[in-house]
Amino acid sequence: MALQSPQKLSNYVGNQVTAASEKYLEVTSPHNGETIALVPLSTANDVDVAVTSAKAAFGAWSGLTFKARSAYLLKLYVELQAHADELAELIVREHGKNRAEAKGDVAKGLETLEYALSLPQLTQGRVAYVSSGVQCRDERVALGVVGGIVPFNFPFMVPFWTIPIALGMGNTYVLKPSEKVPMTMTRVAELASRVLPAGVLNIVHGDAKCAQSLVEHTDVRAIAFVGTSAVAEQIHLRATQLGKRVLALGGAKNHLVALPDCDIEMTAQDVVNSFAGCAGERCMAASVLLVVGEQPELVERIVAKARALEPGTDGVRAMGPVIDAGAVSRITSAIARAEEEGAELLLDGRSEPLFAERRAQGGFWIGPSVIRHTSSTDCALHDEIFGPVLSILHCPNFDAALAVENANCYGNAACVYTQSGASAEYFTQRFEAAMIGVNVGVPVPREPFSFGGIHRSRFGTCDITGDAAIEFFSFRRKITTKWGIAAEKSWMN
Repeated sequence: MALQSPQKLSNYVGNQVTAASEKYLEVTSPHNGETIALVPLSTANDVDVAVTSAKAAFGAWSGLTFKARSAYLLKLYVELQAHADELAELIVREHGKNRAEAKGDVAKGLETLEYALSLPQLTQGRVAYVSSGVQCRDERVALGVVGGIVPFNFPFMVPFWTIPIALGMGNTYVLKPSEKVPMTMTRVAELASRVLPAGVLNIVHGDAKCAQSLVEHTDVRAIAFVGTSAVAEQIHLRATQLGKRVLALGGAKNHLVALPDCDIEMTAQDVVNSFAGCAGERCMAASVLLVVGEQPELVERIVAKARALEPGTDGVRAMGPVIDAGAVSRITSAIARAEEEGAELLLDGRSEPLFAERRAQGGFWIGPSVIRHTSSTDCALHDEIFGPVLSILHCPNFDAALAVENANCYGNAACVYTQSGASAEYFTQRFEAAMIGVNVGVPVPREPFSFGGIHRSRFGTCDITGDAAIEFFSFRRKITTKWGIAAEKSWMN
């Protein structure tokens, strides 16, 4: 598909382009602020068309064996893998990731699809004789039409946290991509139409009203959401009130702890990768570094490595823009407030010359910032900034660092940097987070381990990937049978 600017997008329903609302929203390039696409603001009627398509396809799709559905998913994998570079370029264009990060976005999404190819083996039920002549077995059953609502920060990976397993389990799917990055999944829908039966995967574009219509549609049996905690909580409450199964992942404030015995070079590089990678726009990014003791060399090296980052798309030091002008405003305001509260700006991304120059040309560029705090009550230590900002707070001992991490209302990720197994164990057993790293600043689990937080980072009972997703996107049907007269008598026969 040739890349055009601006591209007028449509919904993709039943394996074909479908008309939607005549109202459109401009999609801007984070690189320069130019309009690159027009995305339709779908109405409740548009959502109904997509759900109706998915519902019509459900009977035949769920009636296939796991092996037959896996064969379709394998064809989808081959099709997407063949266009991986094209999809990565779309991510660079509409989101702003550097090229390596965009390729990683696609690769990580395809990993979940690879995992889903094993569902015929992973979903085998159990069979047991529970009494003389009485047999019980269970089997996985699809829910029906499921809906997905995803954020802007990973245009391919986050939708593919749920799509492969949901489809592999026999459900049909309606996805609402983020209106800020709609181009990638529109192209995915076009590619999927070559290999999947009509109605199995449907794309409907829009804003919050469109998302609400999807949540409230009577034929949607389950909702998977990823976004801010405030919206996640609202969607969880509303979908639960309507009797739907719902999993809503929210925000995070992730803490890294550097112990005095940490490897300084490795720790410094990993901290910078964690807080500035993907311009800090990921729910697993580092937000706070708790330094046990003073460790001036570590702090100096972090600042030096962060200062060496440059605005751009290619190269090991390239850092992309943030998503839009609103993100720039939110980040700069957080830095300004920290300064007003008395924190020390070790590196001020607002005024870094190369980034400021690109921002003046119309793009949404802001350099990495490192802030040293002396008060644990500073707002930057608690608010989710969602940008390339690292807050540093010195702590006198292990338990003081744990007290800061444990007090935050989120529970996504935490990490400890140390060369001591005993120290690592001390922290991993006491962190109030669901995904924990030891010398790994972005501790994302890989299949079959599942992704998901606790506290205000997750609303719902399951994680969103891995074996937890199998549980979420199906229910267990239990069948008890008896044939003939049992040789023994018991209360069951």
